[in-house]
Amino acid sequence: MSRISTINSILSDNRVQEIFTEIDATFGRVPNLFKTYAHHPPLLEANWNKVKQVMLTGVLPRKVKESVAFLVSKDNSCQYCIAAHTGALQSIGISDDEITMIETDLAQADFSPKEKALIELARQANKAPLKVGDELLASCRIAGAADAEIVEILGVMELFTAFNRFLDTLQVELG
Repeated sequence: MSRISTINSILSDNRVQEIFTEIDATFGRVPNLFKTYAHHPPLLEANWNKVKQVMLTGVLPRKVKESVAFLVSKDNSCQYCIAAHTGALQSIGISDDEITMIETDLAQADFSPKEKALIELARQANKAPLKVGDELLASCRIAGAADAEIVEILGVMELFTAFNRFLDTLQVELG
């Protein structure tokens, strides 16, 4: 059970309603994550803008970003985000078998060598950022990753590490 209520767009101010309308147009609904952030509208707006910039723009494919969101959430045991990003992967046509492969045997999953190296970097940065060695960054570059792609994938990791902590602390339900 969630430790804090969610905000309904009917009960919110005009700016929250505008943001909820944009989120709904993007996802077909307003996830409870954003309904919880709506208690502090500036944070809702900041996080929605960050989601748009990190997840909906950039050069990396959505499959790569959703996979990082899923894997970081698995590593952090965030049930909300595991479910949400399993659903997001399914919504872009990724089969349950491939999702299992992404989780259990990334080397065999359908990603380019560059994408695999970037995903591994994001996971290691989430688990132990001070233990990310030069060789891991070098493997990304050898596989063809530009510095902008390294920053982009770490931005995905950063976003979901924060969301995982927020959601788990407040025990927000997927809903």
